[in-house]
Amino acid sequence: MSIRATKKFALKAAAAAAVVAITMTGCGSSPQASSDGTVTLRFSWWGSDVRHKMTQKLIDAFEAQNPTIKVKGEYGDWSGYWDKLATQVASQDAPDIIQMDAAYLGEYAERGALLELKDVDLGKFDSAVADAGKVEGKQYAVTAGVNAQVVLANPSLLSASGVALPDDKTWTWDEYNKAAAAITEGSKSGVYGSGAVSGDAPMNLWFRQHGKSLFTSDGTFGFDEGDLTGWYEYQAELRDSKAVPPASVMTEDATASVDQQGLATNRFGLAWYWSNQLSALTKASGQPLEIHRPPSTDGSAASAKQFYKSSQFWSASSRTKHPAEVQKFVDFLANNVEAGEIALADRGIPGNSEVRAAVLPKLTPEDAATAQFIDEISSELGDAVPVPPAGSSSAVEAFGRYGLEVHFNRMSPADAAKKAMDEARSALG
Repeated sequence: MSIRATKKFALKAAAAAAVVAITMTGCGSSPQASSDGTVTLRFSWWGSDVRHKMTQKLIDAFEAQNPTIKVKGEYGDWSGYWDKLATQVASQDAPDIIQMDAAYLGEYAERGALLELKDVDLGKFDSAVADAGKVEGKQYAVTAGVNAQVVLANPSLLSASGVALPDDKTWTWDEYNKAAAAITEGSKSGVYGSGAVSGDAPMNLWFRQHGKSLFTSDGTFGFDEGDLTGWYEYQAELRDSKAVPPASVMTEDATASVDQQGLATNRFGLAWYWSNQLSALTKASGQPLEIHRPPSTDGSAASAKQFYKSSQFWSASSRTKHPAEVQKFVDFLANNVEAGEIALADRGIPGNSEVRAAVLPKLTPEDAATAQFIDEISSELGDAVPVPPAGSSSAVEAFGRYGLEVHFNRMSPADAAKKAMDEARSALG
């Protein structure tokens, strides 16, 4: 069975298990504590060793304030996290608290696997940031940190290639292509102008700037085959101009850890990332990196339709036997100043405005630059991005895979768009 098929099977099993669990036990069964009154919660997350150690400090701080609640960490890397979680949910053994991603939030919420977080205070969150965790009007997740899609640049590589970037408030997609191609051409050390520009976030920005969207609030695609053809035609332009590496290099880069990817190893002059990754990439590259806006279709940042993304969410299992304690812990992670000063910007800029103000003086220069960027683009935001529907992760994977077929020059943009749409529609059911 393929990885994709395994994930689909596991999520279907998780759905069935969740339905049975809710039917038999309900969503809020009475907490079961040990003989001394202590409650133990399981908490799962993904990330680097640095994040694991920092998250343990968060647990320690919470336990110090709440001596009758113990939190047991379960963590790993991104690659195996979702298969493990799907299996745990299917076997009715889900962690009480779950670090959640937007790509999977809709799937787990719609299948009854998540607890509605009615008792977490979101009064200090911007409404768009708070609403990012809602599915069908119910709060199934709380933003752990705020991100935006950015273009990161290595000034030393650009200087060596003799290229000066256009103003990021006015550059267009065509100008991005030309600048990246010029970096590739001007480099004498095998540097590529840009890493891949093919993820779902750049694609969604492209669609939004063309009056469309990746997904709609009712769980359907907000674009058609012709729109996707246009996106793939842009990929072909990047390929032909040599603005981006060959498809084989992009494939290898996509599976590498962040600190081994092209920007981190000083092989790409430009690359698209989420804003909270600036600090780690700067450290890995050993070079000061600059943060820039993505391009727009008309050369106006005001119409670029930027959006805030929750870097991750805090969610909880609908089967937890300790819903009150779980929500107390999530509230601590989201709203406690001490927690914010421990986490700083590892999971993005804090969503709680009070916590954000408290941590700003403590941020590294890179994280402070990220926070400044988040504030700068606040007047340039488009509509909030809806929570992706069930099946969206498989659909997005298909869009990326057929985009690579264009980069390998094995399919035309139109043929790739037709195949991708057929597969993606099947994924959404």
